[in-house]
Amino acid sequence: MDAKATDGERIAVFCVGNKLLLDDGLGPAVYEDLKSRFDTPDNVDLFDVGCLSLDMLSYVDDYDLVITVDAVDGTDDAPGTVYRFSPEDMARHTGAMASLHDLKLVDLFDNAALLGYQAEGLCFGMQVENRSPAQFIVGLTQPVADALPLLEDAVAAELARRGFPFIDKQTSEPYVKGPDA
Repeated sequence: MDAKATDGERIAVFCVGNKLLLDDGLGPAVYEDLKSRFDTPDNVDLFDVGCLSLDMLSYVDDYDLVITVDAVDGTDDAPGTVYRFSPEDMARHTGAMASLHDLKLVDLFDNAALLGYQAEGLCFGMQVENRSPAQFIVGLTQPVADALPLLEDAVAAELARRGFPFIDKQTSEPYVKGPDA
């Protein structure tokens, strides 16, 4: 089914990361928490995509907005600092606002544009404390785990601002948090 054929804006939320690599598991942790806490509107789809790949190209065509949640490094800010930025703001190299993955969201959108696919992109990221543990470790460092609700609230607030709030499973009410809540 062509998602754009339905009424209204279609939104994909890509939660990116590898939960075996400590703070790189940020995206999967957000995915699991959002799925357990909220019901999503019909036009919003949550994905645990693992590591972002070119396999995701068709989603840029299928959705009007692609939100990516990912761990970032190189910001010189404290671990747990949350960011909201466009794909173009992601560095095309390592350093400031660098994704921990080889394929960055900006690369995905650049390749999609070459194929004529267009969607709005938006990134939510968090500065990590440990991006490359010496061994496989499932879990997040304490500063990142402590800030996880803030990142989740930022994603939920963005969707609510666009008119598509998550529904809190405990209260069955639209979940709206943030400065305008």
